[in-house]
Amino acid sequence: MDAYERIKHELTNAPVLILPDFELPFKLYIDAACSQGLGAALHQRQIVYGEPREGVICYISRQLKYPEARYGATHTECLCLVWALEKLHYYLEGAVFEVYTDCTDLKSLLNMKATNRHMLRWQIAIQEYRGNMTIIYKEGKIHTNADCLSRWPLDNFKSNPAYDPQVAAKIPIHFMEIARRKNFRFSEWAPESGIPDSGDTDSEGT
Repeated sequence: MDAYERIKHELTNAPVLILPDFELPFKLYIDAACSQGLGAALHQRQIVYGEPREGVICYISRQLKYPEARYGATHTECLCLVWALEKLHYYLEGAVFEVYTDCTDLKSLLNMKATNRHMLRWQIAIQEYRGNMTIIYKEGKIHTNADCLSRWPLDNFKSNPAYDPQVAAKIPIHFMEIARRKNFRFSEWAPESGIPDSGDTDSEGT
């Protein structure tokens, strides 16, 4: 395995990649690269191998659509936040979390009176998260985890031969909803099946 493949392996496997604990707060790192893409990384601080550390739950990114590529820097960052909240809804709904951004104007922009339909729609979209969400500025030169995702967005994950759209559609809904109802911690897994073992066979909500 060459150095590049080894880095990819390390970033997408334990102990860097961890499973979410819904009893703990999350950290959402977002970044938008104008005319390029959107990127976000969901982190959480947990006890891993007996020591407190911050691990990654998932990475997401996408290319900007043609009209979006004409947005200004602050509006693109706002778009990124709304997009990330929508994509990570099953993790963040009802959870306490911090949003880290290198855009100093994002917080004030979301609090000011909407001057166009985009801003109004975005403010409505994040309304349900406001009570549990704290926006924190992080200097751009150290905001590297989300920055690299926005500069090299990945839109072709469905071309992966291992991608199964039916499985991809069901897993987040099924297991996230069970986890929330049962207070289940995703750090416990059924070893044979590779899926969370909720301790019963209740199929409500599937």
